[in-house]
Amino acid sequence: MSNSPLTPGIASGRLPAEEYDRNFLDHLPALDVHEARVAADRCYFCHDAPCMTACPTAIDIPLFIRQIATGTPEAAAKTIWSQNILGGICARVCPTETLCEGVCVREVAEGKPVEIGRLQRFATDFAMPKGHPFQRAAPTGRRVAVVGAGPAGLACAHRLAMLGHDIVVFERRPRPGGLNEYGIASYKSTGGFAQAEVDWLLQIGGIELRNGVELGRDITLAELRQTYDAVFLGIGLQGVNLLSAGGEDLEGVGNAVDFIAELRQSDDLSTLPVGRDVVVIGGGMTAVDAAVQSRLLGAENVTIVYRRSQEKMSASEHEQDHATSKGVRIIHNAAPLRVIGETRAEAVEFAYTEDGPDGLRLLPETFTLKADQVLRAIGQRLTGLPDGVTAKGGKIDTAPAQVWAGGDCAAGGEDLTVTAVAEGRDAALSIHRQLSGL
Repeated sequence: MSNSPLTPGIASGRLPAEEYDRNFLDHLPALDVHEARVAADRCYFCHDAPCMTACPTAIDIPLFIRQIATGTPEAAAKTIWSQNILGGICARVCPTETLCEGVCVREVAEGKPVEIGRLQRFATDFAMPKGHPFQRAAPTGRRVAVVGAGPAGLACAHRLAMLGHDIVVFERRPRPGGLNEYGIASYKSTGGFAQAEVDWLLQIGGIELRNGVELGRDITLAELRQTYDAVFLGIGLQGVNLLSAGGEDLEGVGNAVDFIAELRQSDDLSTLPVGRDVVVIGGGMTAVDAAVQSRLLGAENVTIVYRRSQEKMSASEHEQDHATSKGVRIIHNAAPLRVIGETRAEAVEFAYTEDGPDGLRLLPETFTLKADQVLRAIGQRLTGLPDGVTAKGGKIDTAPAQVWAGGDCAAGGEDLTVTAVAEGRDAALSIHRQLSGL
């Protein structure tokens, strides 16, 4: 075991090599052809399907499931991609239990929905190796800049390329994909799927990808507006909210998003340091993903602490259950007061909370959790605004003429991959209408 320079309790190589491989296998294996046909046969093919209404991208779910049931999964995949070009990754990471499957008639009547997410994965996985199903329209001579190669930016770029426009995508990180590449649990997207899906998406043509280019550092919004006919901002949220508690500068305190990104980009999980006693502060998907993966890396004690009640956690009940099944403890109604330690984190002191009509209130009773690694997962924020762009509630609210925005950086909607795809796609249609004079 090799000790990390961060704290004595943080170390790499906690597990045998074969255990890392086993821990980070696909957590929900793909359906085979027979299983998919059986799962599809459970669908009632509702006329006014509530699942379709619940899908942010409005995929025609009854149609694609019927296409699977009749033995035409390639047609099913095209039905999915016509609305959600990132349908493969969404099938893996969407909280289907609170979206399409949560309102499925089978769920309401029997407590067991049609497995829409797994069927969507089956169709897209079946068809992706067969090539790209869409072709570009005749060139329009218009050029659009897309800033950010996350789900919103990629969806926007693809739809605009389909419509005949030429697209340049500027991405500050070495790889495209955004949170799909850097921000989700590895066991949800195995085998390099996120990058494979991007490569497949780019087969449409007409999209130039420029990595390592950051808005505000290498290019300005004013320059883009002068050079391109339209600009789409899908820049995500780069900043991480602080705890506003003492001791945040101690070694061993870090951001959950950075922890996940490092894990996602690692070629050897045995080299990743993790604490023996890990405390994750937050109540969303990032908190769950960081906590579960800490356990899978060999942490002995992992605790998620959330300041409000279980019902108010943004992580779904399904994800919370998954965390506890992996040995993660979840404590509700507690807020951090300080991280304890001299130079390195040793523990975290919390106060119990009460959520009343006047907001959250700290109670006098406190408790302490041993912690050699503390991960913040209490939300992200914009770190800077381009000239002419305004924010409201920490997200882009207004932008200058010829500038659109979507995804996590934009006001409205939930911070989900599928929502970002919908916003990017819809922005592309709006841009196309304006550029075409429609």
